[in-house]
Amino acid sequence: MSVYEKYCEETFDENGRLLSLKIRRPEDFNFGYDVVDEIARTEPDKRALVWCNTEGEERTFTFQDIASLSNRAANVFRSQGIQKGDRVMLVLKRHYEYWYVTIALHKLGAIMVPVTHMLTPEDMRHRLNSGRIKAVVCAAEDRIPEKIREAVKGNDTLQVSFTVQKDVPGFMNLTNAVETASETLERVPTKATDPLAIYFTSGTSGEPKGVIHDHTYPLLHIVTAKYWQKAEEDGLHFTMAETGWAKTNWGKLYGQWLLGSAVMVYDFDNFDPKQVEHIINKYGVTTFCAPPTIFRYMVMKKVSDLKGLKHTVTAGEVLSKEVFDRFRDLTGITLIEGYGQTETALLLANFDEDPTKQGALGKASPMYRLKVVDEDGNELPAGEIGELVVLPGEDGKMEGVFSGYFENPELYAHVLRGGIFHTGDTAHMDEDGYFWFEGRIDDVIKTGGYRVGPSEVEEVLDTHPAVAECAVIGVEDKARGQAIKAYVVPVEGVEAGPKLKREIREYCNGRLADYKWIRTVEFAESLPKTISGKIRRSELKKMQK
Repeated sequence: MSVYEKYCEETFDENGRLLSLKIRRPEDFNFGYDVVDEIARTEPDKRALVWCNTEGEERTFTFQDIASLSNRAANVFRSQGIQKGDRVMLVLKRHYEYWYVTIALHKLGAIMVPVTHMLTPEDMRHRLNSGRIKAVVCAAEDRIPEKIREAVKGNDTLQVSFTVQKDVPGFMNLTNAVETASETLERVPTKATDPLAIYFTSGTSGEPKGVIHDHTYPLLHIVTAKYWQKAEEDGLHFTMAETGWAKTNWGKLYGQWLLGSAVMVYDFDNFDPKQVEHIINKYGVTTFCAPPTIFRYMVMKKVSDLKGLKHTVTAGEVLSKEVFDRFRDLTGITLIEGYGQTETALLLANFDEDPTKQGALGKASPMYRLKVVDEDGNELPAGEIGELVVLPGEDGKMEGVFSGYFENPELYAHVLRGGIFHTGDTAHMDEDGYFWFEGRIDDVIKTGGYRVGPSEVEEVLDTHPAVAECAVIGVEDKARGQAIKAYVVPVEGVEAGPKLKREIREYCNGRLADYKWIRTVEFAESLPKTISGKIRRSELKKMQK
């Protein structure tokens, strides 16, 4: 029996199609002890993590390695006063220490707060102060320690800072300390309902918010790993994500280890499609996940030789038809789309029991009940755009949704108003039960009595050969209420003048219903984005005032 089977109940129809999946949650469930240590006890030499970097270094860690290193790290943290309930910020890029440090914090009952190394000192200051962070564990390069020093000025909660691999003045070298620490650790009592992690949202509007998940969160990703990513026992799953984002724990830790799959970690700074192709082939990656932007670069470089790769999925932004088609033509592999939020696990996916629809987010995960509603909470018929919401289960419980916003109960109550979780994202559902993403709720364009999702227009814009990037917003228009305006970053070397504007409009409007027509095109050198790469349409809207 795989470890994951202890923690879920799956129901199938006569054809083997998954009908439902219910999570079993022991009151004291702790991923560190009950998954990592359990696998280490029964299969100590089982491969857990394969790591390499651009300098040619590589390491393979077994579950016994992770169990031992996490115990040692937990003892180091405890010696520095870190205990259950303390918040520890992790700025570890793609360094392998992230994996055993995370498990160490879980075992102690401390709360991990992963952030990206790309944050500015002011970004870090916001997270340190608003999260009341007690300790930091960081990489030693990219000026990360210097940024932390600047960020902690005036902070009175941070007590200890660690670096990994290298000595930095004022920081304790965790890597060295772990080598001499005891690997004996008695189980620290924790509850499944205790906080496990705080993820700061990327902030497409307003300040980033601290999303709290409890110790049951790893179990939610059984569906993510098994039924969407198709991770498998003794396989090797590779998700392209930096450890500052929740996507790392979606695709490089919880669900994969529950299924007995190892995870591939490629430690790099500058993305090279051909190098990723090399990593997939060299190490025998069996399943792969990356955002559409990665696949866009891969098809541009004509990456086609992906030996042994069985299944590939994508999420995080809208996948264009051009990238979908070209990747399949080059590799013979169909990209499978999915959708979820920092506040949830996998909500929607193109599961392989159903035909894949390019551009669709897919059907509801067997763990969730979803619908599209209007402003009054009424369910909308197929084809109409509204807000995507998560309903309680048949037992009335809101399963698979985060447990709160850090020190912001008012906002938490607001997003759970009416007993349902309001995602803030808009979508429509088609006649076959597939959901299609439209944008954030404030991004929907109301023009001439119609509601238009920006992605409907952007997908067409994206197919024009002169368009490198694009974003669509609604601007004030006396006749229509709002008119559709497109911001376009031209492909390098293309002359961005009135002729090209006219050509782009005519090209797109000839492929769009007339109520979706682009009325204005404006060229830009770049588009405003969050630190995670999501376009900030709110900034484009402000430019109209």
